[in-house]
Amino acid sequence: MMERSRKNRNRNACSNPSTRTATAEDRNSGGCGGGGDSSSSSDANRGILDERVLMLVFRSMDWDPHVICVAACVSRRLRAVAGRVLFRELCFARAPRMVAALTSVGAAPGGRLGGGWHALAKLLFFCCGCAAPTRFFTLDRPAPGHFVPASRFSKTSGRSFLARRCWGDLLFVSDPCEHRESSRGGDEDLGAYRGVFRGFMRSRTRALLIGKQAELEAGVRCPYCGARVWSMTAAGLVPRSASRRLGSHEGSLEYFVCVNGHLHGYCWLAHLSTDEEEEEEEEEEDDDVNVAL
Repeated sequence: MMERSRKNRNRNACSNPSTRTATAEDRNSGGCGGGGDSSSSSDANRGILDERVLMLVFRSMDWDPHVICVAACVSRRLRAVAGRVLFRELCFARAPRMVAALTSVGAAPGGRLGGGWHALAKLLFFCCGCAAPTRFFTLDRPAPGHFVPASRFSKTSGRSFLARRCWGDLLFVSDPCEHRESSRGGDEDLGAYRGVFRGFMRSRTRALLIGKQAELEAGVRCPYCGARVWSMTAAGLVPRSASRRLGSHEGSLEYFVCVNGHLHGYCWLAHLSTDEEEEEEEEEEDDDVNVAL
């Protein structure tokens, strides 16, 4: 009689999960109440997949971007952690002043950037080159993208790329990355540059593009976040100061801005004389942000 009563109590416990007390065996095997799911989820976040452990590991490696990229390719879970945490910490560690400006009050609600932290990290360290000619920029052969050992971004340079009506916007732009181009007779080299707006969704540049009903380019995508882009040349928003800043001839450049506020472009760089190079090196700007791999 006592044995039969014990069996009835066990049967009732399995049929009513709210009164059931999970045992170690139930948690391991899943039991009749399905308790194994929470355990497996908890186990998946232990060890090397624990975000706190990953933070310590990558901090000890000084947030090496190459290693973070490799880790993000291992699994979906690591890719999610990299996009949410690791690339963000990488950006703050390598370009603290620039990231602080980009995420200032109101610029990045909730600490979120347009296109994500992985896109900003790629923009900081990767030159997109020039994969193909565009409507306003001819190219004989493509120049592949590559990691850049060191880059300099500047707000002053960025202002040179803004129409006068948009000078209230904040834009960081890099120095052009030089790519040797023998097909131009040795007189000019291909320059590839990149940049990012602060709070692009509320910027005057975006408002002006929409006000002009500028069309998004059909065959060009942002090399950093994959979003669609506007051609600033097609929109008639390329100031003359951009050519002077880059050291290129007027009309020998084109750049694009994506819907997330990333800028990328190309130009033909005229070779400078020795005196001009020395004068350029002497120019120092307080807003320079140097980023190194």
